[in-house]
Amino acid sequence: MNNLKNVLLILLAVWTVGPGFARDRSLARGNKLNIVFIGNSITQGVIIDDPEKAPPAQAAKALEGRKGILCVDFYNNGVSGSTTVDHLPQTGTLFSRAVEAADRFAVDQGALLVFSVKLGTNDSASEGPNGSPVSPAQYRKNLKTIIDSLLSRYPRAYVVLHHPVWYSPSTYNGARYLQEGLDRLCSYIPEIDALVREYRKNSQAVFVGDTAGFDYFREHHKTDMWEENGQVGVFYLHPNVKGAEALGRLWAEAIYKAIR
Repeated sequence: MNNLKNVLLILLAVWTVGPGFARDRSLARGNKLNIVFIGNSITQGVIIDDPEKAPPAQAAKALEGRKGILCVDFYNNGVSGSTTVDHLPQTGTLFSRAVEAADRFAVDQGALLVFSVKLGTNDSASEGPNGSPVSPAQYRKNLKTIIDSLLSRYPRAYVVLHHPVWYSPSTYNGARYLQEGLDRLCSYIPEIDALVREYRKNSQAVFVGDTAGFDYFREHHKTDMWEENGQVGVFYLHPNVKGAEALGRLWAEAIYKAIR
């Protein structure tokens, strides 16, 4: 009788935990990890000559060799100047590129698929990028549309939403950001957190990613970001090689925490 009771308890535990349990078990066996990085110029690694030193490559490097991960493959879908509007399914090009990469990864039986998303910088601009300025409510709605579309196509994938990265209030290149843009960027952070909480009620697939990058670059911008000349003087927006390595490590920590 006691043996039957123990079996029933185990079956109940497995049924209750559901898909998340399967993900943990697969990682524990040791898996290949496939990551599609979705983002803008920061993800792309503009100004950095070697793509292997851009944040996605640095994140992949930091993840390889971690417990439960045999190897890491990735696709960098970071596009300079892009907003959440550009990555919407109905917009076409950028979402299609992410899907094409994920479809190639999806044939990898047993591998874990992760979408690492870092968007918001260009949404926050007061003028310039497509759709900007994007209100906090619309930013959240756009992210939800992107995530819903990805999970509909890849129901066993993970989506990790990183907080945006700080830029200086003097930022004004081809687009106008300034203090107004930075304030708007900050308003996106609670929207990300609230959106993840909404998903977590019914899903174990969507996670808040890195939350430390914003403060890190605010404190280390003179050593970890390129000094660029804009329309109102020097500004700091893009991580340099040192900053890309630091950001890659932060993303790696967040992704690893999610898949564990």
